Amino acid sequence: MRETAAPQGAQAALRAIRLLKLFTSEAPELQLAELSYLSGLNKTTTHRLLQALLSEELLDRNPGTGAYRLGPGMMALGVQALSSNQLRLRARPSLKKLAEETGETATLEVPIDDTMLILDEVSSRYLLGASGNVGTRWPIHATSTGKALMAFEQNGLNRLRPTLLPLTPQTIVDHDVLRRQLGDIRRRGFAETVDELEEGFSGIGAVVRGSMGEVLGALSICGPSGRLSESRRAQLGAVLCKAATRLQPRY
Repeated sequence: MRETAAPQGAQAALRAIRLLKLFTSEAPELQLAELSYLSGLNKTTTHRLLQALLSEELLDRNPGTGAYRLGPGMMALGVQALSSNQLRLRARPSLKKLAEETGETATLEVPIDDTMLILDEVSSRYLLGASGNVGTRWPIHATSTGKALMAFEQNGLNRLRPTLLPLTPQTIVDHDVLRRQLGDIRRRGFAETVDELEEGFSGIGAVVRGSMGEVLGALSICGPSGRLSESRRAQLGAVLCKAATRLQPRY
């Protein structure tokens, strides 16, 4: 994973932020000892930082167990971030059009470390269709959006952990194999994932760029593998690339 140098004098703030990032959908509540162990901080330092986060309502505590969890202040910040995100606002009409034209679920995703975060989503019209939740994060190496981003972002492979988690028997966990696949993605312009994130689930992804050509995130169309055959994935990939190109600002 990429490492960035911390600004001088920002150690306490960075430690507090890293504590907040330890809370996930799999671990929504954590005890002091767990937070200390996961963060690598001693309990005294961890407790002091937790008290500061509690005072700003960025954390809350379960009155029954004493475990820490994300607080109402974090919820308010999250809602504000979503409502003010310019990429999300610009992409919303494109997601609706993609979902309407293809019948499949369309998403806008952005990278966070070695994961892809669903920033917005318009669901499939089919009863059997892909459906995640805004705010869900998936491992970058097993998603079409993540592969597209790594293929086109400068030093995108640096986002990967040394050891990759196999989510299904089809998940690519060999860095060299993944690197070769990224070359194919660059040649055709879009990425695919078939039964890698979840068996029976497939997706196609294409990057969204900013006004200077920088990679901001990725669009995807996803659904059951039975509906997304190889020929249909190629067709949808071309549709996605055009939609992503239209989203790039022209100044």
